Amino acid sequence: MATLLIVHHTPSPNCQALFEAVVSGATTDDIEGVRVVRRAALAATASDVLAADGILLGTPANLGYMSGALKHFFDQVYYPCLDTTKGRPFGYYVHGGNDVTGAVRGIEAITTGLGWRRTADAVTVTGEPGRADTEACWELGATVAAGLMD
Repeated sequence: MATLLIVHHTPSPNCQALFEAVVSGATTDDIEGVRVVRRAALAATASDVLAADGILLGTPANLGYMSGALKHFFDQVYYPCLDTTKGRPFGYYVHGGNDVTGAVRGIEAITTGLGWRRTADAVTVTGEPGRADTEACWELGATVAAGLMD
């Protein structure tokens, strides 16, 4: 069975709504043979990444960058996972009050360095998430999970 690892930092109701939509999409009844593992960014480890067949990342944009929790996750897993996870499929979502550019740039730079392969368009949301935003996160979860089905 394939494993999808969702690594998230979810400190606000807005981030929680996006996270729940991603999980709902990844665990929809149409997805078969994929186990979904959720880890808070500060609790996720290199072992979690090495055991995963695909990864979904979620973060707020804080002060123009990804959350410190997601950056800490990357700092902990980068070298232990560098060679082994090249080509690993991933996707991500970012929520910000008014700008997510720096957070997106940081995630793209680090995942490019890791050699991960983005398999779905990133979802970026500013302000309070609306229905289209949560639907996009549902699609993100479903798309990345479906890509892991045999």
